[in-house]
Amino acid sequence: MSLSRRQLLAAAALGGAVTTLGLPAARAEGRVLGAGDHEYEELTRRGYNRRFQARPAKIYLPTTTEEVRTAVARSVAEGTRIAARSGGHCFDDFVDHAATRSLIDLSRIDAVYWDERLRAFSVGAGADIGTVYDALLRNGGVTVPGGICLGVGMGGHLCGGGYGPLSRRHGLVADHLAGVEVVTVDADGAAKVVLATPDGPDRDLWWAHTGGGGGNFGVVTRFLLRSPGADGTDPAAALPKPPGGMLSTRLIVPVTTEESFVRFVGNYLGFFERHSAPGDEFTGLYAPLMIRTTGTAAAELLVLLDADAPDARARLDAFVTTVTDGVFPPAIPTPVAQLSYPDTVRQVYYAKGPSELRVKVKAAYLRTAYSPDQLRIFYRYLTDPRFLGESQLEFLPFGGAINAVPADATAMPARDSFMTMLIHAAWRQPAGDDRFLRWAREMYRDVHADTGGVPVPGDTYGGSYINYPDPDLADPAWNTSGLPWHAFYYRDNYPRLHRIKTDRDPGNVFAHQLSIGRPEWEPIR
Repeated sequence: MSLSRRQLLAAAALGGAVTTLGLPAARAEGRVLGAGDHEYEELTRRGYNRRFQARPAKIYLPTTTEEVRTAVARSVAEGTRIAARSGGHCFDDFVDHAATRSLIDLSRIDAVYWDERLRAFSVGAGADIGTVYDALLRNGGVTVPGGICLGVGMGGHLCGGGYGPLSRRHGLVADHLAGVEVVTVDADGAAKVVLATPDGPDRDLWWAHTGGGGGNFGVVTRFLLRSPGADGTDPAAALPKPPGGMLSTRLIVPVTTEESFVRFVGNYLGFFERHSAPGDEFTGLYAPLMIRTTGTAAAELLVLLDADAPDARARLDAFVTTVTDGVFPPAIPTPVAQLSYPDTVRQVYYAKGPSELRVKVKAAYLRTAYSPDQLRIFYRYLTDPRFLGESQLEFLPFGGAINAVPADATAMPARDSFMTMLIHAAWRQPAGDDRFLRWAREMYRDVHADTGGVPVPGDTYGGSYINYPDPDLADPAWNTSGLPWHAFYYRDNYPRLHRIKTDRDPGNVFAHQLSIGRPEWEPIR
């Protein structure tokens, strides 16, 4: 069921008040904080990456859409750069930049409820993934295929596409976006609230938020979630049903030699490359792999599998046998557990918590597995004794139902890949910045040496994921492919995104290092 034009006009007439329909008791009025106020320091440190910390002149703490609109209007009138924060998990300085003078903290806009009039779940942009899972289960016994890190905010997660343990079966979170409420700024500098849906007059703005990245077109205040084709007034039929139960185990793999590393990671990548098609018998399997810099490239493989199929345990065993074949020393498994889906989320997914790490990430979508020579490059960097610590290489399964959607149906175009690779360099002291940044950059460059040091979209790679942002892709010193940064994140969808940006944010009020419309090689000032 799509929102009718009559419903859209009614919502528009209500303006910012539309978000209050069906909500529980409203919170206290929002506040505006300055450097001397209580909570200011805490709020400036909500960002995940300790390399960056903004010192805004004002931090807005709105509790309603109208308060967000007012914050944007005041910031525009004062000529200050705006950044919005949801969960605070942006890996780079899109929010925590020295130029940020107005920080709109959306953490108080976190209500999740069934909107009876619009027949969709309303999700506040400040809600974290764990809150969303809990509310959807309580209010309809449904879920969305979101991330495994429960503390990540929906505002950034969904705008970049959003994926996690159930995505190989149910697609991206953005594939279930039925509407988005966003505060935009027109050519006259006026801030207004727009409710954009797939079949309404603001369809392009809706589409831009299905993978176009956060901080590009305005400040999102809430999302409407309902699966394509869902109809009626029953919340239990609006979104996917989760598995009744899930199997889980962990494999600790002490890959003490280069050959063992190549064998194990090669087995792992090869399995998911073979089982990446929509409808494959293993689409209920999600198994993120983390390889830490401990000196021996110690690997931990978390295995999650839909337990509803009668042969689920046999499938799990087949996967474990395949990925550990020929690996020595052998993997050390934990006992296989079978829990309900809610208990799996609570006990196995990653709990939210503060971070004191300084971080640099670099990512790639894979369409074919890395070669043994490329895996050897990874191994040499991971086992370099100068970089022992908290950094890791991650592989995160993709494909399945994600790849059943046309590349231009949403703004996120990577509908042809089977895996995401993520280099997650992490350290604690500023003195390590240059050393660890170079480690991550040189590893990434050397692995992708045949394509200009970057994962050029084509037969081998699918580009990269905007929620793992890397401004190095806009730096010709590290991207020698000749392709602009946006070719990696948006591919052929970029011209449309650029047109929407020009139309919806003509004054370029919303800008960051990789925002739509930025010059290809020019850093933000």
